[in-house]
Amino acid sequence: MPLRLSKDWLEDFMIYTEDSEPPNLYREWVGVSVIASFLRRKCYLKWGHLIFYPNMYIILVGPSGTRKGVAMSFGEGFLEEKGIKLAAESITREALIRELRETNYSDIKDDGTVELHSSLTIFSKELTVFLGYDNKQLMMDLTDWYDCKDRWTYRTKNKGTDEIMGVWVNLIGATTPQLIQSAMPMDAIGGGLTGRMIFVHEERKSKTVADPHISENIWKVRDMLSQDLDHIGATTGEFKVTPGFLENWMEWYPEQDRNPPFKDLRFEGYLSRRPTHLMKLAMVMNVSRCGCNSDGTYIIDTCDFNKAVSLLTRTEKNMPKTFMGVGRSDLSDVFARVMTFIGTKDSLHFSDVMSFFYMDVSKEELVGIIATLVSMKFCSCTYHKIGEKTEMIINYVTRTERKKDE
Repeated sequence: MPLRLSKDWLEDFMIYTEDSEPPNLYREWVGVSVIASFLRRKCYLKWGHLIFYPNMYIILVGPSGTRKGVAMSFGEGFLEEKGIKLAAESITREALIRELRETNYSDIKDDGTVELHSSLTIFSKELTVFLGYDNKQLMMDLTDWYDCKDRWTYRTKNKGTDEIMGVWVNLIGATTPQLIQSAMPMDAIGGGLTGRMIFVHEERKSKTVADPHISENIWKVRDMLSQDLDHIGATTGEFKVTPGFLENWMEWYPEQDRNPPFKDLRFEGYLSRRPTHLMKLAMVMNVSRCGCNSDGTYIIDTCDFNKAVSLLTRTEKNMPKTFMGVGRSDLSDVFARVMTFIGTKDSLHFSDVMSFFYMDVSKEELVGIIATLVSMKFCSCTYHKIGEKTEMIINYVTRTERKKDE
């Protein structure tokens, strides 16, 4: 086996991107998507009658200014540098199918046979531009492609049919909660495509970095990461699991059914596919640390399971906020935007919020929204008397503070 320079690719990717403004979860999932992009359909894990491939649909979600695009740019540089086939940012369904069909790879399997596959990564910093408005046919295609069918049949413009062999599509995109509502119809949320997506929701950037200088040591880390991607791209064959992994899985699988991370009808599809997400993620974690034997066989162990569970669990804490603006209430969109507005501030006056949203809600409606947020422990309110008037002060409650109260 070729010698890897990095002990764990994802850990060093976090070091490489550490002095930047995007939240940690954004950076971690971009790193995961990069590894998946290099593995393509050449790697698989047999699980009973199922076969798992390391493709994932990862969506970074947050308001403007959370540095979604910056996080993605860290991965984009590696993908372009190494010639990974990427779909165009804005593309028609027909052109996308053509790109997938023309992305032909051939790999020699363990038994000496040649396998053909069409592996493509969709990299979209503006996911709603890629999806278009209420583009149900494209959403259905993406839903089909997620399961990596051996052959995918579609109808051509001339009313004939054609086939794509060995479909494998990996997706990473970015959007805001408001744009999700405009791009996806209400009946599409909860199952189908959204059930196959991992939504990484953050409300603000992690820090402010005024000095863009990158040290020589960080450039060395990047060079190391780049070289290791050549080795990762050469990974092929069947993955196996250790007894330790299986023991942890047997304990986790029924428990996550009994105690899901959240109860939200809009995430029923995600919760039903949560085990699939974990298996795919465990494969990526294994490759990240080069968890293979001397003969090149990749063995997924307990540490890969634990890392996958940790990342998934940390991501799920904010995941329900993804569809804050999607609901039956006429005020659901405004409710979501008020949450985002408060979440990006530490403290603000009621008059400030009213001044920002006066064209969307009445004073009485805004008071009701804030009262609901207080009951959710999303924020707290104090009152200060200024002269003859009493002013409401709204204070954002951090996740750490919420845990203390619990």
